[in-house]
Amino acid sequence: MNLLEAELHYPFADTLPAPGELMTVAPGVQWLRMPLPFALDHINLWLLDDTGSEGPGHAIVDCGIADATTRGYWEAIFASLQAPVRRVIATHMHPDHIGNAAWLVERWGCPFHCSMTDYAMARGLIAAPSGSGGDAAARHFRLHGLMDAADIERIRHRGDHFANMVPAVPPSFKRLMDDQPITIGHRTWRTIAGWGHAPEHMALWCEALGVLISGDMVLPRISTNVSVWDMEPEADPLGLFLKSLARYEALPADTLVLPSHGKPFTGLHTRIRQLREHHDARLAEVREACAAAPQSAADLLGLLFRRKLDLHQTTFAMGEALAHLHWLWHRGELQRSKDTDGVLRFSAR
Repeated sequence: MNLLEAELHYPFADTLPAPGELMTVAPGVQWLRMPLPFALDHINLWLLDDTGSEGPGHAIVDCGIADATTRGYWEAIFASLQAPVRRVIATHMHPDHIGNAAWLVERWGCPFHCSMTDYAMARGLIAAPSGSGGDAAARHFRLHGLMDAADIERIRHRGDHFANMVPAVPPSFKRLMDDQPITIGHRTWRTIAGWGHAPEHMALWCEALGVLISGDMVLPRISTNVSVWDMEPEADPLGLFLKSLARYEALPADTLVLPSHGKPFTGLHTRIRQLREHHDARLAEVREACAAAPQSAADLLGLLFRRKLDLHQTTFAMGEALAHLHWLWHRGELQRSKDTDGVLRFSAR
């Protein structure tokens, strides 16, 4: 455990649910974990008691990626249930959260809940690749200094990266909007919209339980990825993310946070402070580097990420570096120009 983690409290210590098993973390709230084929090797999903007028039932929050392994673990979960799944909820549109949504909805004949923006984005990315793979992504990363021709070609040919993990989304959905009360079982949950990590991320807060399903907006061990992608090349996602964090500060200090990665924890206000301090430190490093010489996003990778990165990690690191550059650029601290090699670089004004 690192020093920052030591400031948080993990009420279940190192106890984790095994794949295909459930673990109760609050009344009517069960935790399950699914594997991911990345360096970030798991996602936490949640099963909520959704007993209502139709009888006992369950609500699924987030879905895992659409592969045979994850679906096999879902089937093991379903074999242990004594009631049907009555709805599926996605906090946002990233593949580990929405990948199995269409399969789950079809299997149970139930509705799907998601924000309008993330539902539309997922449909769009299946039809027209963007983000971390495809022609537009390759041009975007080349523009920001990724010069290795082999890497650019690999990115160009990753156009099916999203669709491989999200082959479809449900044909219809129920829209989640900010500060919307949702009755799940006999309890009221309220949505909290967040921006910067995903287009319109929806966390779920239950005051009666003191539980926040934070999705990817507040994670205990790692900082949420905040990236600039090709489809919105001049975005300020870090500004949106930092502004969104303030919305969780209004929740009680003893809130039990159920994150999508890592372990459930308490210490929400402490973690928000840590995240702000983390980004302040990264911005200071970027500010200093740009004062010394013009910097592209690729130029900053060694400064911001002091470990070896594979190509998948590099695309996210590029987006994150650019997010920090854009935060300073949008606030007038940096200026941007294109060099003779066709790369955009940022320098102090």
